[in-house]
Amino acid sequence: MKTKNKFFFITVLFLITINSYFYLKPYFLTPVNNVINVDAEHRLTANELVSNFNNDEAISKKRYAGKVVEISGIIKEINFLNDRATIILKSDSENFGVICDINPNQKENINQLKQNQNITVKGICKGFLKDVILLNCNFTLSTDE
Repeated sequence: MKTKNKFFFITVLFLITINSYFYLKPYFLTPVNNVINVDAEHRLTANELVSNFNNDEAISKKRYAGKVVEISGIIKEINFLNDRATIILKSDSENFGVICDINPNQKENINQLKQNQNITVKGICKGFLKDVILLNCNFTLSTDE
C-alpha cells in the first residue's frame, strides 16, 4: 500500500513540475535586450495598433507579438510603480490604449515627458489584454513639440 502511495505522489509531483516548466518558460525567456539598435519590424500609430487588435486579435497577435514595433502616439498618462516607469498612449477608443513599460536606461529622460505630448516608442509587443502591451521600450520626443 505504501508503494502505491509513493508512486502516485512521485507521478503527481513529476506532472506538476513538467506543467510548471512549460507554463513558466515563456516568462523567463522574455528578451531583455535593448531595442534602441534594433530596427522596428512595424511602424504605426497607437490608434492603428489598438484598432488592429480590436478588429482581429488572432491575426494581430501573429503579426506583432514578440516583434519590435515602433508606435507614435499621445501620452495619456505616466506611471511610476515598483521602481518601473510606464507610459500609456491614447487611442481613439476610450477603453483601450498602449501600455509601454519603459526600459530602465531611459529613467533620466522620462522627467522630460508630460501628458498630451507626442512621442514615438519602440518596444517588444507582448500582445493584447485590455490594452496592447509593449516591453523594454525606448522613446523619442517628436520634433514638432
